[in-house]
Amino acid sequence: MREGPLAGVRVLELAGLAPGPFAGMMLADHGADVLRVDRVKAVHDRPRTDVMDRGKHTIGLDLKAPEGVGAFKELARHADVVIEVFRPGVAERLGIGPADLHAVNPRLVYGRMTGWGQDGPLAPTAGHDIDYIAISGVLSMLGRAGEQPTPPINILGDFAGGGLMLAYGVLLALFERERTGRGRVIDAAMVDGAAILFAMFSHGAQSGFWGPRGTNLLDTGAPMYDTYETADGQHLAVGALEPQFWEEMIRLMGLTDLPDRDDRAQWPALKARLAEAFRSRTRAEWEAVFDGSDACVSPVLSMTEAAEHPHNVARGSFVQVGDYKQPLPAPRLDGAPAPDLSPATRLTDLGAWGLDATETGKLREAGVLA
Repeated sequence: MREGPLAGVRVLELAGLAPGPFAGMMLADHGADVLRVDRVKAVHDRPRTDVMDRGKHTIGLDLKAPEGVGAFKELARHADVVIEVFRPGVAERLGIGPADLHAVNPRLVYGRMTGWGQDGPLAPTAGHDIDYIAISGVLSMLGRAGEQPTPPINILGDFAGGGLMLAYGVLLALFERERTGRGRVIDAAMVDGAAILFAMFSHGAQSGFWGPRGTNLLDTGAPMYDTYETADGQHLAVGALEPQFWEEMIRLMGLTDLPDRDDRAQWPALKARLAEAFRSRTRAEWEAVFDGSDACVSPVLSMTEAAEHPHNVARGSFVQVGDYKQPLPAPRLDGAPAPDLSPATRLTDLGAWGLDATETGKLREAGVLA
């Protein structure tokens, strides 16, 4: 039995692109028993070392074969959650849609994640993170003034708006099930998730308070919230928004006679002064200057450097698993047992999931199960 607040919760995760495994990882990190169901040919005895597969088990199952569908339904009968990431209608055509599985397990939480959602004119079409955040309106707000919109890798749509929202929806449905005794279908659409992540800016963008991208306080428009290059080609992140933090920063930098930071017309001139000053020393030299201060100036670290930063080391924010360092599960739950971050391994004994050795033997012989 796994440990953690989700111990005893069984999750069937249908293999798919990264946001699905990310949602499963978030649940497995806190004790859920996650069984990843992949294609038969994709499964082997070597552990899966992808970070998002940590703490899981995996099997291969042919869902295009009637025997495979029957086996999946038996697994779902013993599960609490299914994570499904197909285009709308695909699961129904396979015979493993919500109605099919609720017929064998009314308590099942059926989590569906897509880019566009289960309905609407774009629902049947292809897309990627950049498309979802574009249609949500979010992408229009990202980037520097006078330049084209800049997508932040695929963090906003796929992972924050998709995988994380799906994991949140699963927890909501599990909580509700304690009162009702019945499961629920979750429609986690990345376009919806991306939009709600920008709730703070919604009113400002409509009222005119928040201007075009790259001209505002938090989007690189302001000199007190931006990145600056240092003498050695590295960068510093400046977040000296409040006056007291700003005063601390310019005092430590030894700057005087600066343009008024409250006058937006002076922001370009103020940025130029700061850029010139920051280029006068290396990143390490500036780190020493700001060490222990409330100036809100931090080095922009590479992923390798981040794992070695004293603060992250002190908190154990990154852990070594095999040959690679991984981020520790978040959020941290005080007093909870250490999470299982071991690579995913193939599960051969499915007895606890309702398939005994005789049945699994037949399925393997038929090439339906791996």
